Amino acid sequence: MKNRIFILMFILIGFSFAGLANEPFIESQNQQEEIPASEKLVVLWASGDKEVAEKMVLMYTFNSKRFEWWKDITLVIWGPSQKVMVENPDIQDYVKKIMEQGTEVKACKGCSDMYGISEKLEELGVEVRYMGEITDYMKEGRHILSL
Repeated sequence: MKNRIFILMFILIGFSFAGLANEPFIESQNQQEEIPASEKLVVLWASGDKEVAEKMVLMYTFNSKRFEWWKDITLVIWGPSQKVMVENPDIQDYVKKIMEQGTEVKACKGCSDMYGISEKLEELGVEVRYMGEITDYMKEGRHILSL
């Protein structure tokens, strides 16, 4: 009887390990794919011109994500563009569409504080922070498109 139990346990354990052999390691399942800097884009939007925003900055940013031209996209709203953003509902809607795609949208806190619009940008879902990280983006080797 003991031999039969031992054999049965051995068979069950063997099947369990055989099943595990066909599964990828748990470590590899939890690791996120590291995106090379050459596949990352930072769009630095500084222009206070609404037409530049609609016809270049936002259109390119939106389509870059839509058509997967880049694997990682960050839109940085800096300086006069921040005023365009908070003053124009059409631009706000466009930026919301971009955020819904999964693009990170950030704004320079130093500039938005000067304009007195940091809270408004945050209400719109924009991450407001000091943008010294632009230096990090450049040192990392990300592509930067400045308009």
